[in-house]
Amino acid sequence: MKRIRLSVLFSYVILFIFAVITVFPFIYMILGGLMNFQETTSIPPTLIPHHFEWSNYAKVFARAPFARYFFNTVLTASVTTIVSLFNSLLGAFAMVNLRFKGKGLVQMVLLSLLMVPGEAIIFTNYNTIAHMGLLNTYVGLVLPFLTSIFYMYYLQSYFGSISSTIYKAAMIDGASDWDYIWKILVPMSKGGLFTVGLLSFISGWNSFLWPLLVTNEDTMRLLNNGLSAFASDAGSETQLQLAAATLTVLPILVLYLIFRKQIIKGVVRNDLKG
Repeated sequence: MKRIRLSVLFSYVILFIFAVITVFPFIYMILGGLMNFQETTSIPPTLIPHHFEWSNYAKVFARAPFARYFFNTVLTASVTTIVSLFNSLLGAFAMVNLRFKGKGLVQMVLLSLLMVPGEAIIFTNYNTIAHMGLLNTYVGLVLPFLTSIFYMYYLQSYFGSISSTIYKAAMIDGASDWDYIWKILVPMSKGGLFTVGLLSFISGWNSFLWPLLVTNEDTMRLLNNGLSAFASDAGSETQLQLAAATLTVLPILVLYLIFRKQIIKGVVRNDLKG
């Protein structure tokens, strides 16, 4: 009995240590955004500000077009989420329910493309966008991310848990594929669709390298690129960078805390009763 209690206690201690390691950077980021420059650069580091510098957040918006960065990020993340979710939904449905020649070949090609890292084709995508004259445009920011093979395969495995007899029964009753998708498939797959949508939105929100390549105007930059506005040859204003980073991370963190149950349901697929 004592060994069991000790093992449980040890497990909790390990979990607590990892929780502190995980949460501490977020807490320090928030507190650092309320410090002055001397406190953020002091050695040993200051953990709690002597005076809360709330004016740092006003300086963030005064020093850079941060509201514009926020608008750009919300717009591009929302567009990529909606379009990629729609395309992934249709693609996964086709792979699960439709029968057509070359289906195995299509799946093999898509799976092989899934193994190609995004960094390997990013400059090819850049050249394509540049030749199309889409640099410094919203279309150029979102175009490469309007489809996702990963999300399609995720939904394909999700839809595969739904009995094929439901689709056959719907066809017998005279429903079209479009009716089946929106009236049966989508309501039964809310957890998976929600998870894909949220992951896509977070990915768009955290986008950094691609916007850095295809934009060179402040009016088209996203939040993560905007953090560089607080650095110069003379050095970085670390307190403003931490305040801006807090503004960047906080919406996603709140979004996750609100919808964490739906995310877990979508991952473990508890809401599907095959």
